[in-house]
Amino acid sequence: MALFKTRSAAVYGIEAHLIDVEVDMYPGSARDFITVGMPDTAVRESRERIKSSLLNTGFGYPNKSVTINLAPANVRKEGAGFDLPMAVGILGAMGRFEPGALDGCLLAGELSLDGGLRPIRGALSMAVCARQQGIRNMIVPRENGREAAVVEGVRVHAVASLPEAVERIGKWDQFAVVERERTNGRGTPSTLLDFRDVKGQHAAKRALEVAAAGDHNLLMIGPPGSGKTMLARRLAGVLPALTFPEAIETTMIHSVAGLLGPEQGLLQERPFRSPHHIISDAGMVGGGSGVPRPGEVSLSHHGVLFLDELPEFARNTLEALRQPVEEGTVTVSRASMTLSFPSRFMLVAAMNPCPCGYYGDQTRECRCTPPIIQRYVGKISGPLLDRIDIHVEVPAVRYKEMRSEEAGEESAAMRERVERAREVQKQRGHYNARLPGRAVRKHCRLDEAGERLLEKAMERMGLSARAHDRVLRVARTIADLGGEESVRARHVAEAVQYRSLDRSYWS
Repeated sequence: MALFKTRSAAVYGIEAHLIDVEVDMYPGSARDFITVGMPDTAVRESRERIKSSLLNTGFGYPNKSVTINLAPANVRKEGAGFDLPMAVGILGAMGRFEPGALDGCLLAGELSLDGGLRPIRGALSMAVCARQQGIRNMIVPRENGREAAVVEGVRVHAVASLPEAVERIGKWDQFAVVERERTNGRGTPSTLLDFRDVKGQHAAKRALEVAAAGDHNLLMIGPPGSGKTMLARRLAGVLPALTFPEAIETTMIHSVAGLLGPEQGLLQERPFRSPHHIISDAGMVGGGSGVPRPGEVSLSHHGVLFLDELPEFARNTLEALRQPVEEGTVTVSRASMTLSFPSRFMLVAAMNPCPCGYYGDQTRECRCTPPIIQRYVGKISGPLLDRIDIHVEVPAVRYKEMRSEEAGEESAAMRERVERAREVQKQRGHYNARLPGRAVRKHCRLDEAGERLLEKAMERMGLSARAHDRVLRVARTIADLGGEESVRARHVAEAVQYRSLDRSYWS
């Protein structure tokens, strides 16, 4: 047998596409090893890894020329995950397997020189692709086994070496496969930070609860040391548990980015990402050389993206957030391809009121002049600010509050209210932060007192049409938290209060 075919997969974005690995051997020199089908450098270098693996594991290497075609040939192939299917294809061309032994099997894995298998990126996406294509068996490195096994309908064989993979081919039912796992979407108590540890800051905790209940974006402004970061890091603990589809999608993104730990399965907690302000545009929204990789906005999908010291981020980096914040997806365009990544996250930002941090503080003197303060806060554009539903001031904690033995409300109690409010919103078809315009008019109708209050707020604060709708959405969330069907004036008043920073700092 001189021609043999195996199957693998290539990941583009977070989706995998089936790749046929066709191996042809013909008389010639053993030094002739040609890979075609738009391979990148890592794929072309696989010939040295494959030769050494076959020789060092006792399989031998044919004294013939080898040509490997990765089809379809019009899409770029990158990464070392094609090592295993190419090596198995060569063994098949040498007559090691019976015809049809690899029908219904997908292989992926990077080979070491001694025949061992190293983990790859995107194993979960490949397993989803295998199920969609009706492929029943999948061989992956041992470290990727739990990740790939979460897909129902695919038998995942996690192996540590090339000989172990060869041993299982054609004997699928004789070996145990990796068991599937599901997620409860909740981390262990030791990993979840609790709001009961936060002293004071009752207004800020209320704002965070409202934000969590309606999936709203939030901006905290306060002096250094007031607890903004401490509050943000506890937000994930009051969000509802990940559903199984959410866990699958989130894990796929982290797998493609290479952020899953060894032998890690589904993510058990909602992501919390906190990039430094020196991050590049590509690091924030995705990109890179070759096939674009997901950025921070996608890694925080179904979780929280926390931007500390918001004005210190580059202006173009902040402006790049507009599309993912508004649409829940981000499109990365490169010369070779255009890919879209999901990016449905809660944006939580924190900043000082001025460069020194003490503007408006009652105990510390601010040394910043009004022009300096305006330039500082002006780094955040109006369009981006309009997309942040809730603005809340976080003042310095008083001494008596810091020394108080009274524990704050636990995250579990807050989470119960958040989950009840979200269940109501699910019945409407959208979380409040993403209610479309027609649904806003239907579900956020105001009584006469609420109409007068909102009209005055619009006139005095100069709110935009987008800010008007966001006030209504926040008011709807406040009503949902209180278990009320209609939006009343007091709900509007609290929602307007969360836009007061428009007037205080940006006007």
